[in-house]
Amino acid sequence: MRLDQFRDAVAANPDCSLRIVPQGGNELAPHFHVTEVGRVTKDFIDCGGKPRSETRCVLQTLVANDTDHRLTTTKFTKILALADKLDLPADTEVEVEHQERSISTDRVAGVERVGDALLVTLEPKHTDCLAEDACGIRVMPQLTTLGGECGDTGCC
Repeated sequence: MRLDQFRDAVAANPDCSLRIVPQGGNELAPHFHVTEVGRVTKDFIDCGGKPRSETRCVLQTLVANDTDHRLTTTKFTKILALADKLDLPADTEVEVEHQERSISTDRVAGVERVGDALLVTLEPKHTDCLAEDACGIRVMPQLTTLGGECGDTGCC
């Protein structure tokens, strides 16, 4: 989800509780904190030799031991406004960094109001070849479960 869409959705739902749900994972504990709003820029060369750059907005979360803490959308809107100093373009993709067994960074897939809560759903990121024409790699479909597109074995 783009930063402008994300900000609009949060601001349009004041005084809601905020819930973050990774795909296929456990919802973040309701007392999570947003400890950083970051501008992350990656400069790289793809396998075809083309220089590239990408910028993302990363929201770092932390679940601490203060179980009475609750972040509302009103407070979160103020946190997002502080990030204006980062000069992030409106079309920057938003990701959430969260701790499971290790640190995971997932894309924001959607935002939906459910009762008095704003539900932020996440989807995992995937690797990709950006120079398929130059290197000849054919990207295989992502398997989510056995018995998917490749049959019962899970092998393509």
